[in-house]
Amino acid sequence: MNDNPLIPMGQRAKKAARALASASTETKNAFLHHLADGLIDHKAAILAANERDIAEGRANGLAENLIDRMTITEARLRGFAADARNVALLPDPIGREFDSRRLPNGLRVSRRRTPLGVIGLIYEARPNVTIDIAALCIKTGNAVIMRGGKEIRRSNMAILDVIHKALTRVGLPADAVQYIENPDRALVGHLLKLHDYVDMIIPRGGAGLHKFCRENSTIPVITGGIGICHLYVDETANLDKALPIIHNAKTQRPSVCNSLDTLLVQQDIAADFLPRVVKRLAADGVTFRADETAMDILAGHEAVQPAGPADFDTEWLSLILGLRVVPGLDAAIDHIREHSTGHSDGILTENWSHAQRFLDEVDSSAVFVNASTRFNDGGQFGLGAEVAISTQKLHARGPMGLEELTTYKWIVLGDGHVRP
Repeated sequence: MNDNPLIPMGQRAKKAARALASASTETKNAFLHHLADGLIDHKAAILAANERDIAEGRANGLAENLIDRMTITEARLRGFAADARNVALLPDPIGREFDSRRLPNGLRVSRRRTPLGVIGLIYEARPNVTIDIAALCIKTGNAVIMRGGKEIRRSNMAILDVIHKALTRVGLPADAVQYIENPDRALVGHLLKLHDYVDMIIPRGGAGLHKFCRENSTIPVITGGIGICHLYVDETANLDKALPIIHNAKTQRPSVCNSLDTLLVQQDIAADFLPRVVKRLAADGVTFRADETAMDILAGHEAVQPAGPADFDTEWLSLILGLRVVPGLDAAIDHIREHSTGHSDGILTENWSHAQRFLDEVDSSAVFVNASTRFNDGGQFGLGAEVAISTQKLHARGPMGLEELTTYKWIVLGDGHVRP
């Protein structure tokens, strides 16, 4: 007998998914607008719950980069609401037919977008994920079972109340969005075994969480979101343009997965450019881990330390930046191949052949030319929001928006056809 305590939750989610699959675009969009309105109307309750989570987190000694991920400000809440409205503006992929053709025997075949069914989301201390996943799942007709970090439990429950009110207002089942409130870690393992009811697991968190899900799930797992991100500045780069790109990639929000971790600089420009980088970024609190050649150039600068053995394999998630001087494009690509997690990598150059080689040979989920890695984001790519950034190569890669939460079925139309 299966004693998985989450089976009743899975049963309710599967039933809700059947109702969502036939919901009209108008109903789903109405939910999104009610969700956006509710976030603003209930901002006092959400911000108060978040303040309690933040206070407890600081009392428990959580790192500041984690506190930043946990924090909801009024401005961020308005941004979350705007994201929900943006999803409502996007085309509904469900029911869309594509690759339609008529075969020589007269059969008409096509593929039609359908929901995946039930999504299991396991994530850590980012309450905005609760909103993003609800918005994208409802728009695509998927039910979802969430398990967020205990650090943001109060925030998530306040947001969940708004989500359920919005679902009820438009006549959709509240069980379409469920949340595992119990902090018992064993329940994560139970969710990973709920294969009779859950169709896909998406973990959003550290490498340990992703490894645990891959090794213990009986459900397909989409992993990603671990970013060791690089920018390479070649000898032709416009350094006046390069400096603000690097500054943005590192400092705009250092605690997220698409922030810059390692800067590679071509050796002919390193003596001129690296001091400029350090001066600009150190003014905003950035410290540096430099290889031997970079250390020689930057000797005596108090913000610069020698890089340790693991520093170029570290996702900093803070105001720390690795610096390495390389002979040229080949060495830069080799470094990225060895140390990148396949998330976000870019080149700053005025040489289009260098740019083309970089685009061809760096196999990351998003590859940039003369732009900040911070753009690898569902909202920035016009997807409205995202449930994760996949660094896998099957089914979905990069920011997972609406289409990545769908599958398809073949539609075959005949007129008395039988196979000979």
